[in-house]
Amino acid sequence: MNETFAKRRREVTRELKRRQLDCLLVTHPANWYYLTGFTGDSGILVITPGGSTLITDGRFTTQAKQESPSVQLELQKGGLYVSLADWLAQKGIRRAGYDPEQWTLAQWKTLRKASGAKCRAIEARGVVESLRMKKDAQELAAMRKAAILAGEVLQGAVKLLRPGVTEIEIAAEIEFQMKKRGASGPAFETIVAFGARGALPHARPTAKRLRKNELVVLDLGVILGHYCSDITRSVYVGRATRRIRQWYRAVQDANQAAIAAVGSGVSCGEVDAAARNVLNKNGLERHFVHSTGHGLGLEVHEAPRVARGQSIRLEAGNVITIEPGVYIEGVGGIRIEDDVAVGFRGSEVLTRVTRDLIEL
Repeated sequence: MNETFAKRRREVTRELKRRQLDCLLVTHPANWYYLTGFTGDSGILVITPGGSTLITDGRFTTQAKQESPSVQLELQKGGLYVSLADWLAQKGIRRAGYDPEQWTLAQWKTLRKASGAKCRAIEARGVVESLRMKKDAQELAAMRKAAILAGEVLQGAVKLLRPGVTEIEIAAEIEFQMKKRGASGPAFETIVAFGARGALPHARPTAKRLRKNELVVLDLGVILGHYCSDITRSVYVGRATRRIRQWYRAVQDANQAAIAAVGSGVSCGEVDAAARNVLNKNGLERHFVHSTGHGLGLEVHEAPRVARGQSIRLEAGNVITIEPGVYIEGVGGIRIEDDVAVGFRGSEVLTRVTRDLIEL
C-alpha cells in the first residue's frame, strides 16, 4: 500500500504545479488517509513538490510512524494551526492551497494571524476528492466486500421483523452483527422506520413497535477495510395492498432504470432523470423528495452527486448509490438502494439482495 499512497501524493503534486502552488494543506481525515494511510483524527498533512509532512501531536506520533513511514513527521507544538503557520514560515511557503469547505472560520483566522502577510492562502477546492472519485482495483475489491457484508446483515435483520419488536431493537442488532462479522462499524446511523415513520427519509430509530400491515424501511451500511457500503430495502409485514404493490413496483422500476442508465460518459443528471421519469409516469414524482444517489468510498457521502441537473459525467471507477424512493405522509416510505460501480462499458451492482417485494 505504501507505493499506492506515494502514487496518489505524486498526482497531487502534479496538480500543485499546474496551479502554481507551493503546497496543499490537507485537513480532512479521509483525505490524509487516502494519501498516507494515517488513521489518526488530529493533524494537518502538508503536500509539497519536495515531499509530505504530517503535523500532529504526541497522541499520534507512534501511530503515524507505523502507518505512514514514508511521510515526514512534525510534532505539534502548541496549537495545531499555530504550529502549521510556524512550519510554513520555516519552509518559506508563499502560496498555500486549501479547501475552504474543510476549514472553520476560527481555524482560518488563527492561521492568518500566525502566518502573517508573506504566506498567501489560495483556494484549491476538491483536489483530493477528485482523485478519490476514481477507485482503483484494490478499492473496488474492498467496496465489493463491504456491499456484500451489508446485504448479509440486512437479510439477517429482515428475519427478525415481527409484530412487537421496536425500531431501536432492530437497529441495535444490525450494528452488532456488522461488527461481529468484521466491520469496523456502521457507515452512518442505521435507519429503521416502521409504518408512517418510513415517510421520513432519514428517520432515526425510536421505541415504536412494529405492527402487522406496515411498511418497514431498512437503510444501513458498513465500513469494512476503510470503505463504505450503503443499502436500503423496504418490506411489508403482512399482505401488501394493491396500492402498496403499485408504489413498490414504480420504485423498483425507477431503481432498475437508473442502474441501466449508469455508464462512463453519462452525466449524473441523466441517471437521476432515468429514475425520476419512471416515478413521474406513475404519478409519484412529487413524493420523491431527494436526489437519486451520491458517490461512495472512504465516506458514505462523497462526489459525485447524482441529482437533477448535475452535468458532471461519470467515469470508470466511480462508485455511486442508486436510491429512488417515495414517501407518503401517514402511510410510510418505500426506498430501494444499491451500490453501483461504473465500468468502461456499463456498470456492476455491488449489492446483492433481491429488489422484489418481501412480504412477511
